[in-house]
Order: sequence, then structure tokens, then C-alpha cells
Amino acid sequence: MSRKKINLKRFQNYKLFILLACSVFFLDQFSKYWIVHSSGLIKGIYPPYGGLTVIPGCFHIVYAVNTGAAWGMFSGYGAVLFTLAIVVLAALYFFRSELELHHPRYQLPMGLIVGGILGNAIDRLMHGHVIDFLDVHLGSYRWPTFNFADCGIVIGAGLYLLASYRKSAGTKKPANKQGNKAQPAEQVTE
Repeated sequence: MSRKKINLKRFQNYKLFILLACSVFFLDQFSKYWIVHSSGLIKGIYPPYGGLTVIPGCFHIVYAVNTGAAWGMFSGYGAVLFTLAIVVLAALYFFRSELELHHPRYQLPMGLIVGGILGNAIDRLMHGHVIDFLDVHLGSYRWPTFNFADCGIVIGAGLYLLASYRKSAGTKKPANKQGNKAQPAEQVTE
């Protein structure tokens, strides 16, 4: 078999993963480009003083930046977070067999996760911070502003846990060879 056919076969085995990773990455980057260059939003201005209202009192589009990770943790450690992203991506690549990435049930969540990691890593590399714009709040509680890359990471992690749980629940072995639960031993009385 020629080298070209082997590479095409390898691509076919991971096409769902690649498609999802690219989709999340491009959706994330396109949306961030629009926020920065075309939306007319002013960085750091939140409702009621700015932003675009999608659902009044609940969901707005804003322009925010984050030099840290989720909830602003590790703020100012962008280089460390970028390095961590590269290490995680390398680990996912090197352990793809152990993570069973050839199975579509794992390609879906891992594609979302990798697309999200790449989206935020590119922001850190290009801008020194991550661009966030999805602003959700209920009453007086405001969820930290996030982006599509964050959505990919969180949804992908949840789906990966679900797929792993379903796999482990489906592989439990019966207690004995007949497939019945083990019966308690009878008590012997003298």
C-alpha cells in the first residue's frame, strides 16, 4: 500500500474529529474577528451601558478580554496557559490510541475540546489575551463572559465523560459464568 493511501486512510479514521475541531476553531475565530473589527462594541462595556441585547435581562453580546483562564483564574499567566494548551494538545495526539480517538463516540467530544483549545491558544498567541463576548446572567447573577472555544471545551468535556461512563457501564461483567448475580451461601445449622 502506498504512503499516500495510508495517510488518506488515517484521515478517514479521524474525519469526524478533524471536522469538529476545525468547525469550532473557525467559528470561534470568525466570531472573535467580528466582535473586534465589525461589531462596533466597545471593549469592557456591559449592559445597560453597552453590548447587544439578544434576550433582555438574560443574554447579551459584549466585547471583553481575559488574560487568565476560566473565571479569570491565573490572570496574567498567558504564556503559561499557552504552553499548557500546547502540552495538552501534544498529549492528546500521543495518547490518541489510549483515548480511543478512532471511535466516533470519542471523536465528537475530543473534536470540540481540541477546537476550543486551539481557538483560545491562538488568541493568547496573537493578542496576549482571550476575547470573550457571550454574556449570560439571571437576575443579579452574571456568569463570567465566555466564547465559542469555551463552549467547545466544556461541552466536549461533558460529552467525553458521558461517553466514558456509558462505555464503563456497558462493560461490567456478570458475577458468575451463568450471568446471574452471586447467591449468598446457605447457612448450615447443626
